[in-house]
Amino acid sequence: MTGEFIKDARVSLDSQFNQPFIPFELTDVGAKLFEQITGANVGKKLAIILDNNVYSAPVIKDRIAGGRAMIEGQFDTKEASDLAIVLRSGSLPAPVKILEQRTVGPSLGQDSIKKGILSTIISAALVVLFMIVYYKFSGIIADIALVLNIILTLAVLALFRATLTLPGIAGLVLSVGMAVDANILIHERIKEELRFGKTIRAAIDQGYHRAFSAIIDSNLTTFIAGILLYQFGTGPVKGFAVTLSIGILANLFTAVYITRVIFDFVSLRPGFKKLSI
Repeated sequence: MTGEFIKDARVSLDSQFNQPFIPFELTDVGAKLFEQITGANVGKKLAIILDNNVYSAPVIKDRIAGGRAMIEGQFDTKEASDLAIVLRSGSLPAPVKILEQRTVGPSLGQDSIKKGILSTIISAALVVLFMIVYYKFSGIIADIALVLNIILTLAVLALFRATLTLPGIAGLVLSVGMAVDANILIHERIKEELRFGKTIRAAIDQGYHRAFSAIIDSNLTTFIAGILLYQFGTGPVKGFAVTLSIGILANLFTAVYITRVIFDFVSLRPGFKKLSI
């Protein structure tokens, strides 16, 4: 007897013992066929099979007529619900055939992670090289802040046991770009002040003072965007937002505070007369 003769199946609860059972209803043809089968097999098991898997095998207690019956057993509500779904699924006239099956192994994901890390290393190396060529000694100071930015970001991720996914790597690369942007703003301001004829100490002070508002604005707006992405985004988007937000906070510390400490340390040394920038 196939599932095409089943009209409906659902889950109900026994009012006395609160035990789930599955009443089902058959079509007119199915009712006559079921009556013949149950009458000829009283005391035997009636297996319910879907896709060559036996989901239940209740015992036939008596001849069942009228097209209505129930399945009782020692199962919970979820098991009863699954069995009712199996009974209803058997009435589908169109069979399900697997036309294509693909499997993505762990090696593919690992390869993507390796390429993402490699791209991060290459981009960071190019940025470091550019800063040294264009800003000379001041570029080295910016590179130190950049390396500290990456180390602090990875350290915080490790502290919270966060997984560095591909979206997280993308957020790390973007935070590297934001860190470089902050240092470029500071260096350009210092160069402007030097062109106006100010001393090195005054140029550094005014350069940081004039660039600070622009750095805060750009980093703050990006940080707010990261918070919103984490709040309303899904898993991959949240991974990107977490790494980006941590990188932004690390950037404010390294680009503004660490580089200023280094500039002050160098410029206050005796005999220091020219800033390479």
